[in-house]
Amino acid sequence: MSASSRSSKSSIILAILLIVLGLVAVILPTLASIGVARVISWLLLFDGIFQLVHAFRSKGVGRTIWKLLVAILYIGAGLYLLAQPLLGLVGLTLILGVFFFVEGAMDIITYVWTHKDPGSEWLLLHGVVTLLLGLMIWRRWPVSSFWALGIIVGISMLVSGTTRLLMALKGRPLATAA
Repeated sequence: MSASSRSSKSSIILAILLIVLGLVAVILPTLASIGVARVISWLLLFDGIFQLVHAFRSKGVGRTIWKLLVAILYIGAGLYLLAQPLLGLVGLTLILGVFFFVEGAMDIITYVWTHKDPGSEWLLLHGVVTLLLGLMIWRRWPVSSFWALGIIVGISMLVSGTTRLLMALKGRPLATAA
């Protein structure tokens, strides 16, 4: 089996795995949302530990103290989110809703300035959809915390898996012919 054939096969397997996991996340959004909060909490914890180790390698007292404080903040936030995943999920969802609202508003404002540019209508569409998504999350918050992150991550995984699968299948005849 050639290297390109193995690469194509592994790309197809990864794509199918992403599609399956994306479907699971969309079907079980609460579980997926809690999973996202867990992953973020572990990332914060590991980053805090890394920063703590790095703080002692810093030169100068001011830098060391600042890095220690940041490391303690990361470790504390990671441990808190691990201990209270639902509260962390509520906070993460609120931040996501605000982010989408602001991003959508900025896209719409940018469209107003660039509405004569070719293709700018796509920026307007993106802005409106993103703004509405932010409003939808915010209006249903904190209840939206139990579905928003899971649905968004699930859809992202579905789109990524589908595009990867289509790209791998399209490139497959080329790899076979070579």
